[in-house]
Amino acid sequence: MAAWCIWLTVMLAAYIAQIGAVFIMEHRRPAQLTAWLLLVFICPFIGFAAYLLLAKHFTNRRRIERFKHEAVQRANQMSEQIGSLTDIGNKHIERQEKLYAMLQGLAPFPITRRNKVKVLTNGHDTYEAILEQLEQASHHIHMDYYTIRADEIGNRFLEVLTRKAREGVEVRVVYDGIGSLSLSQAYIAELNHAGVKTSCFLPPRLAFYDRRLNYRNHRKIVVVDGRVGFIGGINIGDEYVGKDPKLGFWRDTHLRLEGDSVYYLQELFMNDWAFAAKEELGGKAYMPPHTCDGEERVLIVSSKPGKHDQKIAEVMFAAITGASSRIFITTPYFIPDASLLMGLRTAALSGVDVRLIIPGLGDSKLVLLATLSYVQDLLEAGAKVYRYQKGFVHAKVMIIDHMLASVGTANVDMRSLYCNFELNAVLFDERTINRLEADFMEDLQHSDQLELTAFRQRPNRQKWAESLLHMLSPLL
Repeated sequence: MAAWCIWLTVMLAAYIAQIGAVFIMEHRRPAQLTAWLLLVFICPFIGFAAYLLLAKHFTNRRRIERFKHEAVQRANQMSEQIGSLTDIGNKHIERQEKLYAMLQGLAPFPITRRNKVKVLTNGHDTYEAILEQLEQASHHIHMDYYTIRADEIGNRFLEVLTRKAREGVEVRVVYDGIGSLSLSQAYIAELNHAGVKTSCFLPPRLAFYDRRLNYRNHRKIVVVDGRVGFIGGINIGDEYVGKDPKLGFWRDTHLRLEGDSVYYLQELFMNDWAFAAKEELGGKAYMPPHTCDGEERVLIVSSKPGKHDQKIAEVMFAAITGASSRIFITTPYFIPDASLLMGLRTAALSGVDVRLIIPGLGDSKLVLLATLSYVQDLLEAGAKVYRYQKGFVHAKVMIIDHMLASVGTANVDMRSLYCNFELNAVLFDERTINRLEADFMEDLQHSDQLELTAFRQRPNRQKWAESLLHMLSPLL
């Protein structure tokens, strides 16, 4: 009996110690604290083991910091070549002095003034535009993707990349260790055999032992000859052209950029390559002069795990709180932190036209339930929420008044904003904003609006599931 009591006392002490450890480590992050405590309560010891494996705070090592400082120096040199920005070219944003000042202060990347932007709607147009540009490459091709699949679309890229490498073009590919977990070694070997240099960003085995499985490179970057770039929500895979039998039509948004902003896409690729491949790139060949005669303003905003590196979240919050007439958001995963949710609720209560498009059909039932757990708060504040019905909506677009829009890789969820390496482009040209607005209005035609009264009457089982997933949502 005494031995049993001793064993029980030890187990109880260990259980209390787990809770204490989580509280001490996460007390500065209330949302994560709640989620991890719940997991430890539900699954003692297993939950704490998951915490030890996944919740290590991201810190910059010396070699990463070295590349970061060199990137700042190069960015400053380029900004001198580009010239100072005296006006944004959009009368709507010029009236928002505080927001304008904040955007200008997002060092190291300034707002660039000489750009051409093309909005690409959906996978087919995006792939055709990228592959056409790859065919024209003469010096280098740089690609940075979360997911690459060895399917029909993946094999089209494989054929072009290997052929260009054999022609003497420098080809480098970064792929994420978790996002591209199913990518076969045969595919990578074929790239390498042709002369394509590849590198895995945080390989699973290394990330496991280093306790960094939770931090992923979710960026999608293509840079061709340092003059043309692509960013957006589309990875490389057949599902993006509607070939997933479960999800069907895949609605997404991507951008083709030409001009000064491409320098900063190149900077981000070079940083990711240095981190993943431990090879530093440099030289004028990667930052060549360009002849783009466009006049669109573009701000490249990147974020990564780390206390002071969450620039995309800062931009979103500043834009939302600066809105005076409308906030249109499309996102596949809506798991905002308290500040973003409060900003959207406050805007709706003050009369701003807040509209949110989320999936009707999700690629993850758990994440969709977590998304729905935030909907009632918005509806009660007067925001309008729509569920897309034509297929799966994966676009990451935000439109604020008529003054700016954002397109990129970051979802409006805590994983994108605080755990992933992400990349967005903030756009100021009214023509581009109008195009994104037209796409948004088209998507509304294929969406069902949620009514507050009907939403409150959803089954209790769904409400309970949503409540549980709401508490766990910072971990999803």
